[in-house]
Amino acid sequence: MNFSRRTFIKSLPLTGASTTTILANPLPNSVLESASNADSLHPRNGSNHEFEGTDHKPQKFKLGLVTYNIAAKWDLKTILKICKSVGIAAVECRTTHAHGVEISCTSEKRKEIKKQFQDSGIIFWGCGSVCEFHSPDEKIVRKNVEECKRFVDLVAEIGGKGVKVRPNGLPKNVPVEKTLAQIGSALSECGRAAASKGIEIWLEVHGGGTQIPNNVKIIMDHCDSKSVGLTWNSNPTDIKNGSIAESFQLLSKWIKSCHINELYKDRQKLYPYQQLFQLLREIDYDRYTMIEVGKTPPDASSGEELLKYYKALWEILCLSPSPTSSRSSSLPSSPAFPPSKKTTSRNLGEL
Repeated sequence: MNFSRRTFIKSLPLTGASTTTILANPLPNSVLESASNADSLHPRNGSNHEFEGTDHKPQKFKLGLVTYNIAAKWDLKTILKICKSVGIAAVECRTTHAHGVEISCTSEKRKEIKKQFQDSGIIFWGCGSVCEFHSPDEKIVRKNVEECKRFVDLVAEIGGKGVKVRPNGLPKNVPVEKTLAQIGSALSECGRAAASKGIEIWLEVHGGGTQIPNNVKIIMDHCDSKSVGLTWNSNPTDIKNGSIAESFQLLSKWIKSCHINELYKDRQKLYPYQQLFQLLREIDYDRYTMIEVGKTPPDASSGEELLKYYKALWEILCLSPSPTSSRSSSLPSSPAFPPSKKTTSRNLGEL
């Protein structure tokens, strides 16, 4: 995977940051260092401080990393080292990856993992499980509920915040309402188990049919646990008439985590990340926007460089006024950009 200065500069939004100024300084001493220090582009130092962009409420959320898929092949030591170098605040450990944070871990291993996070200063945000509750087979649903409870125990012992679960589609020949209610009921049971441990359950907005915001709302309406919330997943299906405002307003009261993917899609008018970051500020979201990019770099060094570019672009998008900027208490509804003729879709069933 090749990351060139020209590719990065072309991906930048049109902001107050001058591309001429950036190009005048060689990499990595300008753009790459700014990704860690943010001094040359932004009026703040580091990734863990509040700051204000033009016409925005203060930003309280920070940048985190899902190990899917940039860090899929890195062990935990490498992940923490690179996150500290780049200035990434938190990690969500997606199951089956090389980090080894799994429900099969012994008590001693869990203590070791907890200490690694504590010593690094990086937050263990939680586990990205693949527990799903949409199957028409009750035995499969029961197996997934019990597995989710085991992830709750794991996260609680290591000192994390939550367990990500997902719907992964709508079964054929089953009424949609029945499936959505079933998912909500299973979430309620998982939520009760999580509440007893001081942990949350995050339903990822995910899967064919189940990622449609109206269907996600129905699922959550069937869930009676306050410990259950949503992971906003930055899907093309969020967009209506060039804006995500309607979908965001529908689901915002449940958002407890957030996945973001290829930020260049904002410039390509495929996903309005500037608008998303504005909306998160409007609801005083004070958690993490978690990098979730499907491609795996060939080695840790190139992955670290990619993350530095990513963070620099994230900071610019966070500070750039969205076309829907508003100081009003209501969420903006005008389009962040005109609807694209082509709508791309993320691969379903993988995350």
